[in-house]
Amino acid sequence: MSQKPNPERIALLSQGLIETQNLMDGLAVDFNVLLQTAFNTHTLQIDNTLGITKRMLHAAMVIHDQVGFDCFDMMRAHKSDTIRGIAAYLLALQPLSLSDQLTHVKPLADDPHFGVREWAWLAIRPAIAESLDEGLMLLQPWISDSSVLVQRFAVEITRPRGVWCGHIPRLKTDPELGLPLLDPLKSTSQKYLQDSVANWLNDASKSQANWVRTVCDRWTAQSLTPETARICRRALRTLQKTEHAA
Repeated sequence: MSQKPNPERIALLSQGLIETQNLMDGLAVDFNVLLQTAFNTHTLQIDNTLGITKRMLHAAMVIHDQVGFDCFDMMRAHKSDTIRGIAAYLLALQPLSLSDQLTHVKPLADDPHFGVREWAWLAIRPAIAESLDEGLMLLQPWISDSSVLVQRFAVEITRPRGVWCGHIPRLKTDPELGLPLLDPLKSTSQKYLQDSVANWLNDASKSQANWVRTVCDRWTAQSLTPETARICRRALRTLQKTEHAA
């Protein structure tokens, strides 16, 4: 387990001079110092005792109220991964169309830092859930993007259950809606993306077990590759654990 960073490292993280390397780094950041340094003002104050996800949203709300959206490009290019993550939450607060939100968030979805990529889909996910049909349609071209990170964003943001986020009830009931995103990836060579596809199906298996079995049977018949076999093995892990326990 990662240990809390030392005071010197916390100071550098809080001044936005270095990036986080793990969750403990992210939890240790003093958001007030970070915002005041990034925006060169002492007026931006948030509650540092909030949980990390609520802290990200609260920071975005304070920036939205006191600075506005004009700072988005600066934030999206900032050295601090935490500031770049907050930028995604700031974007989610704007009265933009879903298409425009996805256009703006794409560089964050493709960010080299693992944390920024997670904050990106977590921030925009409620908008996708609210306009699911439109969201699935808009995300379909992302599956053929040249970046595996952009492809993964399209999968993660539509997971029926997801992690650290609300569920998407329609996808729990009708997971077949997600097949246009999943089918093209059934034999992807990228393990990072394989895990994402498998986790999507594993989510769905908790409410639509037979559907997931059918999808995996079809995929393994269509694609005799170790990549497809790995995806399906991981997709069925919860069902297999339940069957073994019975």
